[in-house]
Amino acid sequence: MFGNLVPVPHGIAAIFLSLTFLSSPEISLAQQVAIGGYALPLGLLLPQGIAVGPDNALWFTSWADGTIGRITTAGAITQYPLPTALCYPLGITAGPDGALWFAETGGPVAGSKIGRITTAGAVTEYPLPYGSDAYDIATGPDGALWFTEYVNNKIGRIATTGALTEYPLPPGTQFPSSYPAGIVSGPDGALWFGQESG
Repeated sequence: MFGNLVPVPHGIAAIFLSLTFLSSPEISLAQQVAIGGYALPLGLLLPQGIAVGPDNALWFTSWADGTIGRITTAGAITQYPLPTALCYPLGITAGPDGALWFAETGGPVAGSKIGRITTAGAVTEYPLPYGSDAYDIATGPDGALWFTEYVNNKIGRIATTGALTEYPLPPGTQFPSSYPAGIVSGPDGALWFGQESG
């Protein structure tokens, strides 16, 4: 039922949920869960963010080696190296323009960027202000990409044209940054994000 998925220590995993209706009056519904995955080839290290692409494949960031990966539900993997060394991609999301957008933390050497990759593998990078440490990214209801700036303590917005806007956040209670991390578009039309130091 679950193909050739096997438990893997480091790779892409899937959780399958199947519902079975039972006739017993005590139990009306049973759930069967299977967890397995596909081991990644050597070189695809520390997969982080994952998103469904417009091509119905799963696209993911490989943090340690600076690549974007694509995996089909049958397990076929394609790797796309990013043009900037030491860029450390984290979050990824399907954009409104049919491409995948991702956050590059960068660090002091490479600098932080927002990246865009087409389903054909063409990459564009948009530099961010020094110290941004872009962490996660989500498509907003306005058709722009919204992302967290972990160190600079801001929420960023980038249009598909590359136009950038930043929104400063109040400082954290213990540190200058509130360390905004994950971000998602909410059902109320707002962007919701987690802060590691509120």
